[in-house]
Amino acid sequence: MSKVLIGMSGGVDSTVSTYLLKEQGYDIEGVYMKLHNKPGYHEVNIARARRAADFAGVKLHILDAQSEFDEMVFKPFIKSYEDGFTPNPCALCNRNIKFGRMMRFADEIGADFVATGHYLKTDGQYLYEAEDKTKDQSYFLFNIKKEVLPRLLFPLSMRKKSEIKELASKIPALKAFAEQKESSEICFVETTYTDVLKNYVSVDNEGDVLNIAGKIVGKHKGYMHYTIGKRRGFSVHGAHEPHYVKEIIPDKNQIVVAREDELWCREVRLDGINMFDTRQEFEATIKLRYRTEAVKCKISIKDGKADVKLQDGVFGVASGQAGVIYDGSRVLGGGWIV
Repeated sequence: MSKVLIGMSGGVDSTVSTYLLKEQGYDIEGVYMKLHNKPGYHEVNIARARRAADFAGVKLHILDAQSEFDEMVFKPFIKSYEDGFTPNPCALCNRNIKFGRMMRFADEIGADFVATGHYLKTDGQYLYEAEDKTKDQSYFLFNIKKEVLPRLLFPLSMRKKSEIKELASKIPALKAFAEQKESSEICFVETTYTDVLKNYVSVDNEGDVLNIAGKIVGKHKGYMHYTIGKRRGFSVHGAHEPHYVKEIIPDKNQIVVAREDELWCREVRLDGINMFDTRQEFEATIKLRYRTEAVKCKISIKDGKADVKLQDGVFGVASGQAGVIYDGSRVLGGGWIV
């Protein structure tokens, strides 16, 4: 009988995933990972994870990965905003923690596979979009190491979120999981990312707004309040049409704004490439932000970087975000927009 280590967060997705794997006859152990120190967060979720583990009759481990999360995910998150980028902490976490540290823990307890409640598919060689496209999380897993793919199980890959909630609601012991509030996209952000930043860096520093010619045209409340494509929260004197953030200049505490038509681009460069595919020159599609449509493109990869020529323009491309390359529903890999 194959042994599976499943990540249990206390949410309905990981809880139902545990139930489904148990029904399939796997030998299961669960793990709850403590990743940060948000007050009250772990107490509530560990209690939920224990209830889920007790129902399924599986052992639950508590793994403290806070120091690794701090170094590999949280500190880069802070530094990205300091450097004027728009970070993607979930993709870093998936590579280093959920499918890095948890995989090592699986080895420690002799587990053959690692499972999570993510919505996506794998055949052991590639990742694929989930059946439920509204919940698909393949974008956030482009950065995991290729060698872990054969050991991953995603029990929710062929199911829709509505099915998961309905299944949980029909089982008395799981009904409360179906009714609880959904967790936030970034686990350590309770309200806004700037509320987190304020605890570590100075965020509220008024600065100049420039137009694309370099002329001062207004004021902003501090460059870390803005991401590329943002429309509000700054002034532009005498503007008769909407302006959007086009560029962030952190060392001068300035932002550059422009009209909408000036924020469309047709060429992108990716750094830190992580590929499941071996081709160097090919046509594909690419997502440059979560919950956007993939656009057709031509890819050229060399020395860990990719030059991407887009068939159609994309609005508000932000440095620091992920560019994830697809062939239909199959994830070929991706990198970080520079």
